[in-house]
Amino acid sequence: MAAIVKGSGNIFADLGHRDAETHALKAELVRRIAVLIEQEQLTQAVAAERMSISQPDVSKMLKGQFRPFSIERLLRLLNALGQDVEIAVKAPARRCARGKLIVRAA
Repeated sequence: MAAIVKGSGNIFADLGHRDAETHALKAELVRRIAVLIEQEQLTQAVAAERMSISQPDVSKMLKGQFRPFSIERLLRLLNALGQDVEIAVKAPARRCARGKLIVRAA
């Protein structure tokens, strides 16, 4: 029987991907885009039109093929779907060598 190992909370880090934090951040932004599309019951074609991208790009993004999308572009897609995006820079609650990237619902 295989041992069960608790994950770090970042699947990309657990799988050994370089830039794991960036991948996790992009995945969360895409998840939020997908939720908005579902909540508004948009077709991929309508969502694509609102975001000024192609329907095939929407399809690829929603299937997890979001590597070509920069974080900035994903933030702009959220704006195009009517979302405000805030970026806060602050000192961490406890001293650590490196800060964290977090996406939080308002």
